[in-house]
Order: sequence, then C-alpha cells, then structure tokens
Amino acid sequence: MDTVQDQRFKGEDFTRGLEAAEYDGCSFTQCIFSEADLSRITFMDCDFDGCDLSNVKMADVALREVRFKNCKLMGIHFDACNDFLFDVSFENCLLNFSSFYKKSLKKTRLAHCSLHEVDLVEADMSESLFHECDFAGATFDRTNLDKSDMTTSFNFMIDPENNKLKKTKFSKESLAGLLGKYDIVIK
Repeated sequence: MDTVQDQRFKGEDFTRGLEAAEYDGCSFTQCIFSEADLSRITFMDCDFDGCDLSNVKMADVALREVRFKNCKLMGIHFDACNDFLFDVSFENCLLNFSSFYKKSLKKTRLAHCSLHEVDLVEADMSESLFHECDFAGATFDRTNLDKSDMTTSFNFMIDPENNKLKKTKFSKESLAGLLGKYDIVIK
C-alpha cells in the first residue's frame, strides 16, 4: 500500500472515494467524503477540520491518533474500524446516529459534540472526557464509563445497574439521567 505523507487537502470532493493508501500526518480541511467507501484505508496522526464524512463506509479503516474538529460524522459505523491502535478525538462534531458498538474508546476526548441516538452498547469509554456533549437518545448498555468525566454533558439516560460507573463524575443537575428508570421526580 502506498504512503501519502504530510499532505494538505482543502475543499476537495472525495465522495467517489479516496485513493487506497496509508495517510500519515495529513490534514483534510473542508473536504466532502459523504457516503464514500474508505474501507481498508489507514489514517495516522491526521486532522479532519470542517469535513462532511456522513455515512462513509469504514470497513477495516485504521484510525490512529486522528482528530476530528467541526466535522459532520453522522451515521458512521466506527465499530467496523480496525481495532489495532484505534485512537480518535472529537471537538464540535455531529456524531448523530453513529455506532461505537463494542468499541474501545478508553481515554477519548469529546468536546461540544452531538451524539443523538448513538449506539454505545458494550463500548469501553473508561477514563474519557465528555465536555458539553449532548447524548439525547444515546444507548448505554453494558457500557464501561469507569473514571470518565460527564459533569458538563447532558440529555443522557444511563442505568447504573446495567453500566460500569465506578468513580465516574456527574453533576448534581444530571441525576435525572441516572435515575430515570425509577420514575421519580427530582426537583
């Protein structure tokens, strides 16, 4: 597989796909990838800023130290990505309707992100930071959130009996998201 190193891509349309290669130290700014097939491509130490990656196919895609900022990443199956050295961060991104089913996201940073209807079933999100993230309709089931920080996040419904929450940080205001199944009124 060819290696593309330290290239800058700006305003390009990759909806028909991207050359199958290993992208190392590359940046993608305001590029369109929506519905493209990125299967088996490797991204190492890459930045995506202001890109639309909605509904891209991610079969066996390697994401190693990849940062997404101001991106639209709706409907992506991150669970199909290669697990080896999987390392991502998200800032100000739309991740609605995406899936992280059984994905290891340990020590991941998400800031100012929308995660509506996201599948987090059996994901390992331990020691992660969720800063001002909106989890409306997200599914937490057997999710590991040990030592994570959710103090500024909102709109989540997490069953403490069905998820790992040891030393997870929550704000007092988010108690309703932890006690919702008990049908009690919190004022």
